[in-house]
Amino acid sequence: MSTPTSEDDWRAGIDDVDAALIDGYQSGFPIETRPFRRVGDDLGVGESEALARIERLREQGVFRRFGAVLNPPVIGASTLAAVRAPPDRFDEIADAINGYRQVNHNYRRDHEWNMWFVVTAGSLRKRDAIVSEIEAETGCRVLVLPMLTDFYIDLEFPVVNGDRFARESAASAGVDATRISETAAADLSALDRRVVLEIQEGFPLSETPYADVAAAVDAPVGAVVDSVERLLEEGCIKRVGCVVNHVVTGFDSNCMVVWDVPDADLDARGETVGGLPYVTLCYHRPRRPEQGWPYNLFTMIHGRDRAAVDAKIDELGSEYLPVDHERLYSTETLKQTGARYGDIVEANEDGDGDGESANADRRR
Repeated sequence: MSTPTSEDDWRAGIDDVDAALIDGYQSGFPIETRPFRRVGDDLGVGESEALARIERLREQGVFRRFGAVLNPPVIGASTLAAVRAPPDRFDEIADAINGYRQVNHNYRRDHEWNMWFVVTAGSLRKRDAIVSEIEAETGCRVLVLPMLTDFYIDLEFPVVNGDRFARESAASAGVDATRISETAAADLSALDRRVVLEIQEGFPLSETPYADVAAAVDAPVGAVVDSVERLLEEGCIKRVGCVVNHVVTGFDSNCMVVWDVPDADLDARGETVGGLPYVTLCYHRPRRPEQGWPYNLFTMIHGRDRAAVDAKIDELGSEYLPVDHERLYSTETLKQTGARYGDIVEANEDGDGDGESANADRRR
């Protein structure tokens, strides 16, 4: 896959139809047997051309993939985690953590807690067993920060523009605060489990993606369409569409800011901040005072320009969150894949799936 080398490069050759695909179909992609026919009709092009354009944009790196964005905390047990990796052992520790297939994101951040990763497993016990093995293998105590309330999480925003930060030219977002249970797992049918496994890395890029999935899971295409619609309605799927590569499209100044908000003010502050157009993520995670972690509200701002992002963080601190906070810029991507759902759906089918040790899930 070819990757653009600058913000200007990725826009070269982008016409109005491409722009409409990039900014208009990050979600809401038709869930029907011939989705590209409908998209082509909407854009004034043929079915095969709509498909070919998405194939080309993925090949250029503008799209990561096409398909469903799954929701790990709803399907299984997930947590954000961090370690303080000594500089002389940083690579060694990153390799150890990345060796777990249940670790799907890992970033270096400019902070004392310098390695941040996500663990997603089929049960709370399995997730915690993996964390314990990481501690034993690396000698680093893990900061475990599961999501408790989702105030706003949406990485869908227009990118074919000159905006300095996400949603600079967009309206305020709607907020629907959602409590997250660490022990909750979706009640997936046998077909739902097979569909989740088949689509976890994206839909086939063909004129009949749902028929292709149906053939792979040995089910009627109508049943697969119904399954995807049900998974979307129940929150197991966040959205269906084209997943944009924000780094390739220039949004590479991304800062996680952590805030020490009085508990009595947390919901009101979280809902207000989550509704701001430039805030792409806003959620409540637990404090860990025994590990020197006093922060309970997390926000993310995605931008093309670090100065603009810092200005927005200053605005947040002065106008909306006048509390102690820290900025944790990501400085290196250590691992970035979709969550692996094999053990998750097996846990939903057979129990909590903890018969094997976490080491059985290592990928070397």
